Amino acid sequence: MSFGNHEVMSNPRADRVRDVARLSTAKERSKRGEFLAEGPQAIREALRRHHALEAAGEPGIVQAVYATSVGLDRLDELNDLRNRPLVREVTPEVLIAMADTVTPQGMVAVCRTETISIEELVARKPKLIAVLCRVQDPGNAGTILRAADAAGADALIITSESVDIFNPKAVRSTVGSLFHVPVATGVSVTDLAAVFGPAGIQILAADGYGSLDLDELQEESVRRRWLTSSESAPDAGGGAEEGGVVVLDNPTAWLFGNEARGLSEEELALSDARVAVPLYGIAESLNVGTAATVCLYASARAQRRANK
Repeated sequence: MSFGNHEVMSNPRADRVRDVARLSTAKERSKRGEFLAEGPQAIREALRRHHALEAAGEPGIVQAVYATSVGLDRLDELNDLRNRPLVREVTPEVLIAMADTVTPQGMVAVCRTETISIEELVARKPKLIAVLCRVQDPGNAGTILRAADAAGADALIITSESVDIFNPKAVRSTVGSLFHVPVATGVSVTDLAAVFGPAGIQILAADGYGSLDLDELQEESVRRRWLTSSESAPDAGGGAEEGGVVVLDNPTAWLFGNEARGLSEEELALSDARVAVPLYGIAESLNVGTAATVCLYASARAQRRANK
């Protein structure tokens, strides 16, 4: 059997197979500017992004897709005539040798790494940004990116001491959201403060010991909106704070810290305010991915309400 005018790749020790497998290492990903995506959902979203870029006259991001016969049957997009030149059929043994997991769901894709600078990001006038500060777990990084996508955030920023979001485990945990949200990597929090301040983007630190309560900020956002709609108060402008009070619906970058140690004193000092997610039960704290989801949705709801 063959697909796309190619013979089925059947040798797990072939040079091309080893070449793909090496993308499981950070060094090879950095050197080549490529990474691996595994499974139907990730590859479906990668192909959508690929075609959107090509339609805009830009290079696509999918370099090649390798799929078993079962994989070809699982994803209709692989049989699309536009995608056939990208697709190679492989045996299950070859796919296992290429992939980072033992069960890669029938397909893997080699994709071009696509990132954005913070200067480019600011030029787009973002409203909501998630920032990972020394987050180490690939699953947490992927969960936060997925939450940012769901909340309609404009970007994910990853500081230089955080996990590589193009790590195969992180890519899997984004479940395709990596291809929806612009990502900036290798950024320092100091640089963020220098760029975001003049752009009117407030920096909020998600801190369990913060002096501001997220619930109270949300209630204040509702109150301000009601007063504004009643023409009893002036409309809120941009900027980090207004009269010393954080305005939740202003353009915001949320800082999320390390799983064990949280945000450092330097990171906290560079933020405009420290905000705590209230705990109503007896749990000591929230997982960083859960806390990020709550914070991002609080801002997203406030911003959507303000724009109605």
